[in-house]
Amino acid sequence: MLGIMRKYKQSIVIKVVFGIIVLSFLGTIFLVWGKGDHALTPSSYAVKVDGTKITYEEFQRTYYRLRDIYAQIYGGSMPPEVEKQLNLKRQAIDTLVDATLARKAAKDMGISVSRDDVQKAIAAIPSFQKNGSFDFNQYLQVLSANRLTPKDFEESQKEELLVRKAREKVKARAQVTDDEALKLFRKKNDTVDLLVATVSPDDVKGEIRLTDQELTDYLAKNAGEFKSPEKIALAYVHVDPAQWSGKVSVSEEEIQSWYQKHIDRYQGKSGILPLAEVKERVTEEARRFKAGQQAYETAAEAINRNRATGDLAAVAKALGAKVEETTAFTAQQPAPALAGDPEVVKRAFLLKQNELSGPVETPKGIYVLKLKERQPAEVPPLVQIRARVEEKAKVAKAVELAKKRSGEIQARLAKGETTGLKLQQTGSFAFDPKGNVPNVGPSAELMEAAFTLTDKAPAPPAPLQVGSRWVAFRLKQRTERNAAAFAAEKEKIKQQILPQKQEEEIQKWLKELRAKAKIEINPALQKD
Repeated sequence: MLGIMRKYKQSIVIKVVFGIIVLSFLGTIFLVWGKGDHALTPSSYAVKVDGTKITYEEFQRTYYRLRDIYAQIYGGSMPPEVEKQLNLKRQAIDTLVDATLARKAAKDMGISVSRDDVQKAIAAIPSFQKNGSFDFNQYLQVLSANRLTPKDFEESQKEELLVRKAREKVKARAQVTDDEALKLFRKKNDTVDLLVATVSPDDVKGEIRLTDQELTDYLAKNAGEFKSPEKIALAYVHVDPAQWSGKVSVSEEEIQSWYQKHIDRYQGKSGILPLAEVKERVTEEARRFKAGQQAYETAAEAINRNRATGDLAAVAKALGAKVEETTAFTAQQPAPALAGDPEVVKRAFLLKQNELSGPVETPKGIYVLKLKERQPAEVPPLVQIRARVEEKAKVAKAVELAKKRSGEIQARLAKGETTGLKLQQTGSFAFDPKGNVPNVGPSAELMEAAFTLTDKAPAPPAPLQVGSRWVAFRLKQRTERNAAAFAAEKEKIKQQILPQKQEEEIQKWLKELRAKAKIEINPALQKD
């Protein structure tokens, strides 16, 4: 199942299937996560639906469950950029809102769930079974491990069954017409032959001539693309704790304590080495650590004494070091002396003019920073970056022109005009789920659109984008095949279509419920 979902995770069908999965786990989410103890505050709410509060705790459980499902779909990991694109927090909120509305609607529809219904549903859950049969002791053990009481879990099952029954009642409204079945039959059996014309930005780029005003306007609208990065210049003091080691002594007690705390470092072939054998090494490591502590504390004291005046020279004197300076640099290209210390660079860009930083501890030592100069990010004048602006503006204009040109061709094809057009013929082809259109390339959207064309409606209203190109197209010929077999296959085809029609009914129902409901999302969640 997961393999299929990974392969087709962008398809409409999988989105429908995933929606069903999400709704199905809501009733049993307590079993997976227990009650938990994650909340912003004890009284926090995530969402209010017609006055019914959904707690932040419930939101957290749903969010992490969704995250786990998607992580499995994406092969066991959830890249941050994917999570942002999927907007999982919003999905979790929508899932909880839909479940709350569905439960309320189920009661309004007069649906009820008996104790016997709940018992049968629980007995069917594999987690509570031994050798294929419900086991009461197993049931209690699983609930206890998830910090649940039978009363709480049975109530959650009752709520889930309410939603299931309501969904089944709504799904019963779905009907598949003979015409819908015939369309799918023909899609699977017919072949089509298209006339196509493609226009890419590269085809029209050479035609573009831009005025100074157009370049100025483009720069104004896209200033962020040309803005030079912010720069800063620093004065800083660097202290290497190793230079302090000679000034520091360690007692026998400190040596013994260091050895005991870091005993795993002192392994030999036969196990842990006795202190006597590694005492010199232990002493040196303990001395370096103590020197680092003293250097840090000395730096902190010196900074506090001189913070008001920003006197970095006085800090340097207290540390027995000297003040170094950098030329202006960006966060992306730090000064060479700081290039290996990203934390130093990060802290430097947070400073205000003439402000001293706190001690910044890194593997290379301890830094104290002072901001000398800040050069804000700015957009250079057009005369300095004209070539860059012109190139980008031409690319953008070429995209617009290619789209416009293909639209003009599509309008002519819709009228049946072909004279003077550079057209290609795909040749006759059958529907390909992978979307490979002959002489065009892979495009699931174009493949679907091609098999909606008929002799009465041979061209779509607009061209389609395929990669970086736009494709205008018209049906040349559609060949009907195996028409006599439709009568025998009609009912089977209807059953194939029915699940999607049922899900469409569910989504329509939920949309109507949402339209009538008062939904309040906690502002704190909307900021995440």
